[in-house]
Amino acid sequence: MYFDKDDFTQDILTFGGSAVRFRSWKNLIYVDRPVDIKYQRMNLFIPEAYFEGGKINGYSSDSAPVFMPNTVGGYMPGNAGEPGCVSPEQDEPNSILGALAHGYVVAAPALRGRTLKALDGSFTGKAPACIVDYKAAVRFLRYFTTDLPGDKNKIITNGTSAGGALSALMGASGNHPDYEPWLQEVGAADARDDVFAASCYCPITDLEHADMAYEWQFLGVNEYRRSRMVMKEGGCPAFLPEEGLMDAAEIRASRGEAALFPSYINSLRLIACDGRPLTLEADGSGPFAEYVKRIVLRSAQTAIDQGKDLSSKSWLRQENGRAVSVDFDGYVRDITRMKTAPAFDALTMATAENSLFGSRWEDCRHFTAYSLENSLAGAGMAEEEIVRVMNPTRYIRDARAVTAKRWRIRHGERDRDTSLAVSAILALLLQEQGNEVDYCAPWDTPHSGDYDLDGLFAWIDQICR
Repeated sequence: MYFDKDDFTQDILTFGGSAVRFRSWKNLIYVDRPVDIKYQRMNLFIPEAYFEGGKINGYSSDSAPVFMPNTVGGYMPGNAGEPGCVSPEQDEPNSILGALAHGYVVAAPALRGRTLKALDGSFTGKAPACIVDYKAAVRFLRYFTTDLPGDKNKIITNGTSAGGALSALMGASGNHPDYEPWLQEVGAADARDDVFAASCYCPITDLEHADMAYEWQFLGVNEYRRSRMVMKEGGCPAFLPEEGLMDAAEIRASRGEAALFPSYINSLRLIACDGRPLTLEADGSGPFAEYVKRIVLRSAQTAIDQGKDLSSKSWLRQENGRAVSVDFDGYVRDITRMKTAPAFDALTMATAENSLFGSRWEDCRHFTAYSLENSLAGAGMAEEEIVRVMNPTRYIRDARAVTAKRWRIRHGERDRDTSLAVSAILALLLQEQGNEVDYCAPWDTPHSGDYDLDGLFAWIDQICR
């Protein structure tokens, strides 16, 4: 493993009329035995002031947090991030440029994903490749800690969607021995991989129970509304609206999956802040359902406090400027389901998650008992250990894992890519273990991330000072 601290470029970008000066190390290979050298590499950016004895935003060379975002979406390969603006038309920084301007060291790893293949046609990025690479990148930073500015005990991961799930997994499973065989296989550094904090936007996680959660939320809503990606001339993607009705088999799957969710929730023994058990009755009602309603209610109240007019929301009862109650069925019909049932482990094995759990020679596999038993594709099942190491909820109560103590979780109020219950479960398990969790569902926000960088950086400053 090699790092040349003198092999850098000095770069300047302008943001908001001010110069952001930093040093860049590009394409650092973070493992000794890379499977895919294009993706097992990392970009590192460090503010120039830290090499001149200066400070930014109160941080110095020794105290600056290390911001570690990933670019993974849909469990596809994620490129190493670069500083810049969100779009050429907007003078709005992406998270990397914003973090540099704010005084953070930024380590942006590329990570393998589910579609990668070797020359012999075998798949090289199926689970758990993405999380193994993320952990290996953290180990690389710690291995060369004396050569680099920044506080390596203040590493903060960040990601959106599948990338949000990976950030959560990094936060939950630090140093756990389950990952060691894969880390040794790729030649990861002999160092720790736990992180200080995790920022998770709309994490697509707890995949073996996500179908149950989705149908518990959307049961009875058989209409779907989504965007379908098509490729235009020149290879550019375009998204076309698509609406439809689930067929009889999908409706049957919806009912079957929803019926499984109460048993799962009750097996978790979740507890509210006031000590009340958060359980579900067989029909899907109960304290946990009321807890999820309150998440939506708090979101609405925040919007009202910001001066937004929510009078069009017939499912929301308001009195004297207060959000009083939520008709959850009305709320769900308003946002409308996006995915047909089962949403993640499709009976036809047509989802990104089916592809994630493929093997070296199989593109797709099932990962839940329900879909395996009802499969229309005759496919096999992913190994239990592979499914386990992709789920952060499996590690929060595991004493062998070093779990981050500080979390920021965002699930948009109008996010339909996974159930609101999934992020709620994650937050509850973390709070149960005494962790600090900043969790909310921002009003009228779809499946997206990095939309509130000022808030994200304010949170990082709060936990790092």
